Amino acid sequence: MINTYIKKFYICKYYICAQIKTFMYHILHDLHINAKPSQVFSMISTPRGLNKWWTLDAEGAPEKGERYRFFFAEGYDWAGIITKVEVEDYIEWEMIDCDEDWDGTIVGFELSPSEKGTHVNFYHKNWKSNNDHFRTSSYCWATYLRLLKRYIEHDEFVPYDHRDNA
Repeated sequence: MINTYIKKFYICKYYICAQIKTFMYHILHDLHINAKPSQVFSMISTPRGLNKWWTLDAEGAPEKGERYRFFFAEGYDWAGIITKVEVEDYIEWEMIDCDEDWDGTIVGFELSPSEKGTHVNFYHKNWKSNNDHFRTSSYCWATYLRLLKRYIEHDEFVPYDHRDNA
């Protein structure tokens, strides 16, 4: 269910109309990784990198308009289209062919160099509801981002089927 409220009423020809404000929910996480932006970007934008910390099997190339496949398990073979990308700066996907709650949401990373590595701004925007799946996904993203950081900084790889308990 999309949460809305009426921002203001106005008259349009013979009807009373209302301007509607729609609420969307966002998952936001910030973290620092002790590595160069080029290394972080590779891990968040290439199938090889994504498979080390998030997906079981990914396919795609970091180019605007490119379709990515994000395979997690039987019944969880999802896809996203890159809407924004700039090497070493940011990447963003609009999720399609996925769980109903994720459909149309935007997953992205913004990177900025810092004194000791890279600052990562992660977002998963435009959820229609802050339901149980939204809250569970927020927790899962925090866990996966920790795995990303541990892999880059310590070469610590957690096999896919053990990631829920890592």
